[in-house]
Amino acid sequence: MEQTKPVKLVLEDGTEMQGFSFGYEESVSGEVVFSTSMVGYPESLTDPSYKGQILVLTYPLIGNYGVPGIEMEENLPKYYESDRLHISGLIISDYSIEHNHWNAQMSLSDWLKQYKVPGIYGIDTRALTKRLREKGTMLGKIVVDNKDVPYFDPNKVNLVDMVSTKERIVYGNGKYKVLLIDTGVKYNIIRNLLKRDVTLVRVPWDYDIFSEEFDGLFISNGPGDPKMCTTTIKNISKAFEMDKPIMGICLGNQLMALAAGADTYKLKYGHRSHNQPVLQVGTNKAYITSQNHGFAINNNTLPKDWEPLFINLNDNTNEGMRHKSKPFFSSQFHPEATGGPVDTEYLFDDFIENIKKTK
Repeated sequence: MEQTKPVKLVLEDGTEMQGFSFGYEESVSGEVVFSTSMVGYPESLTDPSYKGQILVLTYPLIGNYGVPGIEMEENLPKYYESDRLHISGLIISDYSIEHNHWNAQMSLSDWLKQYKVPGIYGIDTRALTKRLREKGTMLGKIVVDNKDVPYFDPNKVNLVDMVSTKERIVYGNGKYKVLLIDTGVKYNIIRNLLKRDVTLVRVPWDYDIFSEEFDGLFISNGPGDPKMCTTTIKNISKAFEMDKPIMGICLGNQLMALAAGADTYKLKYGHRSHNQPVLQVGTNKAYITSQNHGFAINNNTLPKDWEPLFINLNDNTNEGMRHKSKPFFSSQFHPEATGGPVDTEYLFDDFIENIKKTK
């Protein structure tokens, strides 16, 4: 039987909400954000983009299908987006103590304990999400046993340095060599590239990319304020001069924009869900996308050689950009999208086609 110790959630605006503990029992602080996805918590909790954040899952029932085991594929755990949990804490409405799924190896609570991540259930996540939408993303803390902790703002530290690989890693043996700047890469990005006849070289965020030979450059997703990654921005700016195909996803989209001379800003509460509609600029094509980001590109600051590629149909924010004449493009959403819609996976094909044309 799971423990049901009373704990509380405290927001920086003074809001307090009472709930019950599951997972690891320790007070923690971070940025409180919400995701409206119905499924996919194993993928979300292992997404490096959530580093430093306390995640609110708005779907009312969590934990009912447990957590899958470790099954390796291409030297990567098949059902996860990284090798560990990255969230600081988890907030849900109802926790399913009993789980049942053909692939489940443990309960969600046991998984949280394994990585020392506290959870709280019994929270009115609808009311909490409404407050976050009205007030904007706030700092908060899960307080266990009345052991208070100071507020921690993850956007003031270099989160990318915490989640990026520390070594050069090579995957696959394909025809096209792609250099991946790992700023917090989701493993399904690696899987999608490997499906396309690629030799993938994964390097740290501050790596000297010009010490490598490559056919295309890829910049991954990741957490935090893109302006923290000054070394990456300088390297991308220099890479633009090479005219080799470049693609970025999520944080990679923002880093490419900063490298091009545009500006980024923090969104009020970010986009985190599996059902964000985006429009491809210049067409009548709309796609359903998976997203997880708290910052965006200011379209008005894009240099004359660049243009928006996608626009969010909910709030008209930037969802990608492209160079008008060179093989550079990016998306703010996740075309690899596990678990979520894969409507835009074709963007990986476009990237490889650009490599074929220029190689």
